[in-house]
Amino acid sequence: MATPAERLCLLTVHAHPDDEASKGAPTIARYHAEGIRTVLVCCTGGEEGEILNPTLDDPSMADKLAEIRAAELARAAEVIGYEEVEMLGYRDSGMEGSEANNHPDCFARADLEEAVARLVAVIRRHRPHVIVTYPEDQGGYMHPDHIRVHDVSLPAYERAGDPAYRPDLGEPWAPAKLYYTLWSRKRIEERHQAFQDLGLESPYNEWWFKRPSTDDKITTQVPVDGFIDARIEGLLAHATQIDPESTFWFGLPAEVERSIHPYDDYVLARGPRPATLPERDLFEGLRPEPAGDAG
Repeated sequence: MATPAERLCLLTVHAHPDDEASKGAPTIARYHAEGIRTVLVCCTGGEEGEILNPTLDDPSMADKLAEIRAAELARAAEVIGYEEVEMLGYRDSGMEGSEANNHPDCFARADLEEAVARLVAVIRRHRPHVIVTYPEDQGGYMHPDHIRVHDVSLPAYERAGDPAYRPDLGEPWAPAKLYYTLWSRKRIEERHQAFQDLGLESPYNEWWFKRPSTDDKITTQVPVDGFIDARIEGLLAHATQIDPESTFWFGLPAEVERSIHPYDDYVLARGPRPATLPERDLFEGLRPEPAGDAG
């Protein structure tokens, strides 16, 4: 439990610029509004991203895509509510089986111990109480960088508090909890149904419903009523990567989008399990007791 004088901190680990917008942005906006310190770790520069916005599809942009995406990330982090952004310093590995997988600087080829050490240094510097990262089972989406995020995050969480591990990386700090973020099958079904109810063509084809469901693993649902726009605005900040006319992201009327699945789903992977599930707060059991309630 945090002391009254200690500011709670949430640190998230994502693979590429724009992942922080598509995964859990409303949660960040909510906690930022509460005064909780929010830190984003982005593991790669997104150099292999496709330019999906037709108004920006200029071949000359390819050589400076990393620079462009860094600026987009800074803007997205600001509108979502991240106070600080840390780049882990690796190159985008590209999709599974692509030539980019062979680049010597890509995240998927990075020395695991070195990558873990980099993340431990960030954890010890920012001293988060809660970390959010990706699960091992990612529902059929096998992007090498997303898998690597999991492979690096788990040992970093476990070693950051060990005084015997790399004392040169800073004072040990043991985060209290580690969560996995995910898009639940229920969320997909609810959005799909909303398109159908409005007589619109749904972007969710058969592939989405063949992906393995991990809904049975969900332990935590954070209410994000009033903060859904953080995801929308964060996505739009990634102007090269997100088509503003995308049916997938923006095909529903805003008022409908805000009413569907008004919570973000998580799996508690490490830390004390609550007596009652689902819990509604990533900081359950960690918040300081109000003055006068300590007995």
